[in-house]
Amino acid sequence: MTAEEEKTIKTLETRTRQLILKFQQLKEDHEELLNELVAKDSELQAVKQRNKQLEANYATLKMAKMLEVGDTDLAAAKQRINHLVRDVDKCIALLKGMGPEAITT
Repeated sequence: MTAEEEKTIKTLETRTRQLILKFQQLKEDHEELLNELVAKDSELQAVKQRNKQLEANYATLKMAKMLEVGDTDLAAAKQRINHLVRDVDKCIALLKGMGPEAITT
């Protein structure tokens, strides 16, 4: 084997080791990124759940405020209740018009 061939083989071995080391580093980085993605996904789900709870609380507070009756706005409260009842009646009529499959879903 000539000196040039040995030098080529050594260079090939060196580059192969470098590629293996780079692959291992990239593999570790990939694992870290996957773990970070899982953590962020979990955090996102928690935030979505919190948002859903806050929206439900807001809707409840909004409804309570609408139904709050004071001495001065008794007529306005009755009007709001009548409006809500009409909305519920419209929804029921729409559901009945859609057939039984709409009610079960």
